[in-house]
Amino acid sequence: MKIGLLQMDIAFGEPEKNRKHVETQFKRLENQQYDLIMLPELWTTGYDLTQLEEIGDLEAKESISFLQRLAVRYRVNIIGGSVANRKKDSVYNTLIVVNKQGELVHLYDKLHLFKLMDEHTYLSAGEDSPSFTLNNIHFGGFICYDIRFPEWIRKPVLDGAEVIAVVAEWPEARTDHWITLLRARAIENQSYVFACNRVGKDPNNSFGGNSLIIDPWGKIIVQGSAREELVTAYVDLSLVKQTRLKIPVFDDRREKFYLR
Repeated sequence: MKIGLLQMDIAFGEPEKNRKHVETQFKRLENQQYDLIMLPELWTTGYDLTQLEEIGDLEAKESISFLQRLAVRYRVNIIGGSVANRKKDSVYNTLIVVNKQGELVHLYDKLHLFKLMDEHTYLSAGEDSPSFTLNNIHFGGFICYDIRFPEWIRKPVLDGAEVIAVVAEWPEARTDHWITLLRARAIENQSYVFACNRVGKDPNNSFGGNSLIIDPWGKIIVQGSAREELVTAYVDLSLVKQTRLKIPVFDDRREKFYLR
């Protein structure tokens, strides 16, 4: 399985400019064959939170349609990062997944809002399941701050997920946390982690890149830099089963003791 993480810079508050940029990046895939491409969190707007009521995507319709067209044209499954999704009641930070046939597979509204970046002031928290199946592979899909909540990441894994997919705008100042948390989530869940982070700056933050693909043993297969690039790796999903047989963590759980 060939994975590409589109570690991109994001134009602050300019959805049309960002869509054109993504389209340009996909054109470079014209003669390449990827099974999955991932985009980062809030790739259409960045953290221009005060303007989301104006520049957010109504019911995420434009973003979904845009990603569907790319998926069909380039014959690739897409975990389309997340976008500012204007619904009737509020704005949500919504993960979008489409398959290579152009079908909408999954939407997930970010469960955990990051107060240090004022998300709770401008966004509402979702209540969606993170689980989805793409190309016959069971995923758990998460957004940035979610990775600090291991009990939430564990939920789809207990249902059979083999891959933890993470999209983010993770600040450069906490890059060490990013790497450590993702390796921990891979090891404790004996799952692959595909994590796509943005690069560049906005008026308030610098973002660290370092997108990662990590195997179920916690080994980093590939790690991005702090610049814009397509971070690529091949993965063998059979390693998930092998790892879980080698150390049968899930057979040895004693769940009745874990409840508060």
